[in-house]
Amino acid sequence: MKAMWRGKVIAESDRTLEVDGYRYFPRETVRMDLLKLTPRTAGDLQCPHGVQFYDVAEGGAPSRRAAWSYEAPQEKMKPVDRWIGFWQDVSVR
Repeated sequence: MKAMWRGKVIAESDRTLEVDGYRYFPRETVRMDLLKLTPRTAGDLQCPHGVQFYDVAEGGAPSRRAAWSYEAPQEKMKPVDRWIGFWQDVSVR
């Protein structure tokens, strides 16, 4: 599986997991240099899994909050603890 953004591969792995319709990549397979931490909002702080969003960026305008990880997941999300999920402008195939 690959996660693509503006023609760039930002993640690639044959060990992805799908949970609740989203595909997650092991952190070591993600180009973390293309992700920028975003400040947590009040809504983020209410997430029971300790969500952390990232902008996907490299030059130009970033794709806001297009990636995330769970930093303190409850049981259901433990298989993807600290793995990276993508949405919005990021294509996963």
